[in-house]
Amino acid sequence: MVDFAGWWMPQQYTSIIEEHVTSRTAVGIADISHMGRLRFEGPGAAVFLAELLTRRVADLALDQVRYSLVTNQQGGILDDVLVGYYHNSHGQPFYVVVVNAVNRRKIIDWVRAHLPTERAEAPGEEVICTDLTRLWAMFAIQGPRSVELVQPLVDVDLHSMRYYNGAQVGILHPAAQRQGGIITRTGYTGEDGFELSVGATVALGIWEVLMELGRPLGIVSTGLGARDTLRLEAGMPLYGHELSEEINPFQAGLDYACYLVGYDFPGRDALKALEQQPLDQTRIGLELVGQPGTRGRVGRQGCRIIADGRVIGQITSGSYSPTLKKPIAMGYVPPHFAQPGTELQIDIRGRLEPARVVKLPFYRRSNKGPRT
Repeated sequence: MVDFAGWWMPQQYTSIIEEHVTSRTAVGIADISHMGRLRFEGPGAAVFLAELLTRRVADLALDQVRYSLVTNQQGGILDDVLVGYYHNSHGQPFYVVVVNAVNRRKIIDWVRAHLPTERAEAPGEEVICTDLTRLWAMFAIQGPRSVELVQPLVDVDLHSMRYYNGAQVGILHPAAQRQGGIITRTGYTGEDGFELSVGATVALGIWEVLMELGRPLGIVSTGLGARDTLRLEAGMPLYGHELSEEINPFQAGLDYACYLVGYDFPGRDALKALEQQPLDQTRIGLELVGQPGTRGRVGRQGCRIIADGRVIGQITSGSYSPTLKKPIAMGYVPPHFAQPGTELQIDIRGRLEPARVVKLPFYRRSNKGPRT
């Protein structure tokens, strides 16, 4: 167990490799209740979010989820988030924004700073923001057998649910105590799967039910270690590693998440200017070229990337890949070193190790399932 953003979190239950491989081949479940969940409602919520996030909100279909960013005035990344659009039992719209645990307080403060007093008082433009993080629990159920596991537990058809879509669900088990939840076909592993939010008071019972139902499927509990190796293989950036306030979306390869026409959000003008400038650095994937059949040395965050005897960048994330059976890493370098096949070196504790630039993601599952 480790301290993570103020939460006591499991680093691993059995072994990182076992949890990783089982999530790729069967199903793994991770407690991600530390992720921040903010609910926005009121007649002004849609416009407020459109003026806060880098991605369009107004054209979200009911039950659709969209990846977006929150940027500062200079265009640096404050956080990457998921925003989902739903209706309550009275047909009134609301949005749920999922933020990184390490950024929850920062984003709440950012939201409050951008809620103008005049809007809060103007009839028809009210916005209510509620922090649901400690009221809800959240589980990530990931792997090719995730539909098989979760379908008997909920009252919606998961087979037809598209990626980056969700639904409000009833939980078909006494452990839920007649409480419902929200399920989305999203994840942070590169596998098919779901993220399920339920009331904190019933979370333990739901977890135990999932473990019991999943036993015949080979389920494992998954800790932070396997979560990190899974997302790294999938080429997914992590805040504090590939993302920060000093990195802009274009450098990170997230320009698709920036809609620079329409609503004016913080940092939009800076991003418009950055869009016209050549990149000084860009995110790349690297595989370390070791001896065949050996695990080789792993380049970790902070290791320097070398070309022609000089430092050109540094590693932001690195690990041994249980799927590919080789060390892999992501980092930032000038664009002319980013072409796949480029030979570089990584300084690992004073020893230069050969590495090769490869196209991201490192791993892509073969069965894509339903798409949006």
